Amino acid sequence: MPVKNALIIGAGIAGIATAIRLAVKGHHVEVFEANNYPGGKLSEFEQDDFRFDAGPSLFTMPQYVDELFTLAGKNPVDFFNYQKLDVVCRYFYEDGTILNAYADQEQFAAEINQQTGEPTASLKKYLKNSANIYSITNHVFLERSLHRLKAYLHGDTVHSVFKFPQIDAFRTMHKANQGFFKDKRLTQFYDRYATYNGSNPYTAPATLNVIPHLEQHYGAYFPVGGMYSIVSSLVKLAESLGVIFHYNAPVNEIILEKKSAKAIKVNNKLISADIIVSNMDIWFTYHGLLKQYPHLFPKKILRQERSSSALIFYWGIKKQFVQLNLHNIFFSADYKAEFDHIWLQKDIYHDPTVYLNISSKCKPDDAPKDCENWFTMINVPANTGQDWDSLINTARQNILTKLSRILGQDISGLILSENILDPRGIESQTSSYQGSLYGTSSNSQFAAFLRHANRSPAIKNLYFCGGSVHPGGGIPLCLLSAKIVSDWIN
Repeated sequence: MPVKNALIIGAGIAGIATAIRLAVKGHHVEVFEANNYPGGKLSEFEQDDFRFDAGPSLFTMPQYVDELFTLAGKNPVDFFNYQKLDVVCRYFYEDGTILNAYADQEQFAAEINQQTGEPTASLKKYLKNSANIYSITNHVFLERSLHRLKAYLHGDTVHSVFKFPQIDAFRTMHKANQGFFKDKRLTQFYDRYATYNGSNPYTAPATLNVIPHLEQHYGAYFPVGGMYSIVSSLVKLAESLGVIFHYNAPVNEIILEKKSAKAIKVNNKLISADIIVSNMDIWFTYHGLLKQYPHLFPKKILRQERSSSALIFYWGIKKQFVQLNLHNIFFSADYKAEFDHIWLQKDIYHDPTVYLNISSKCKPDDAPKDCENWFTMINVPANTGQDWDSLINTARQNILTKLSRILGQDISGLILSENILDPRGIESQTSSYQGSLYGTSSNSQFAAFLRHANRSPAIKNLYFCGGSVHPGGGIPLCLLSAKIVSDWIN
């Protein structure tokens, strides 16, 4: 196989994984990153003796990371280690209910029965359905391109097509969850999984009820060095394979010749390529790097509804809370109203669901002695020109009031350090259009089929990876997008 010169735009987790896979195939690979660090959304920072993982904080399906080391002939444990969580997340409801989502299914079923009165059989039936959706969709929707005839010639694809009605694509997540559980708290619990890809459970198809299987069956983990160790270990692996990373090197343009990608322009210098892979958000790839070729734009795809975004407060707290875990959720009392505000009003509800991640629970040196590092996040709409300064001030007070009431202490008086990330910052720092976290939303029945392909249908030698293209956002799916791209390239 001839050696090809592969240039990757963006050192997000998908870009790094693609670089590794192409290097393993023997290609010469260079990665061009606009920031002075790799990782994209999966980044970190230190402030006032606190360390924060700035982006994704939940780690599932570690086998997709391990696979990259194995492909390179390395033992994963020599480079990257993680521990399985006994409690995936702790949930706080407004009625005072506290629910521990145990990794062990039997223990979790008993917890649900004890705290809500819901029969254990309800949970087992639900998780069996989730596993069934996964078995039908995994090889078809997640591990292969939906845009290659070859993908539909596999026997398991035909098998999945015949079972298509079982993926529950014509009900919403919320409607399906109502059918499984009598207790509204359990319905809300499973509606929450729509936020894992920035969607609305009241409109997203019940096919997304596959997500709990990924967490409950495969488990949730904490990387020994924190979430950013995923990036640092993979960059080290890539470099050992000869991949060259260029930082502070924003790509200005993709150069075409007769509808074929031939080079990129970086700092007014042309760099030729046999293969170009964009890990940049699909919207900015076209409107920024290919703006000279509007006739080649996939206009319908670029007009699709974007996923939700996030508002994050990074707080250094001068106390340790024994009632909190690594992952914590403080539910809104009115979930429907919260999602209506995000999706219909493009606003922030006064009682938002709050996600609180505290990595110092597992990695004590992330905070000074007797302190904790709080990654405090709420789901918010994508940026369409809202008055974010006003929204942030109001949301901050509402979050502090909520947490202080539930935890029984004034949190505002415990904040030693603060940093804030809103949709504007997410867009500017990670080139994510409108600050959306997952590219397009999954609020339609056929969203999985409508994502941009991993190879350009109009431009030869141009490929795409990352959360804004197939199969979607989040660490596992971004890693799978790299696999799909690699499988497409000889």
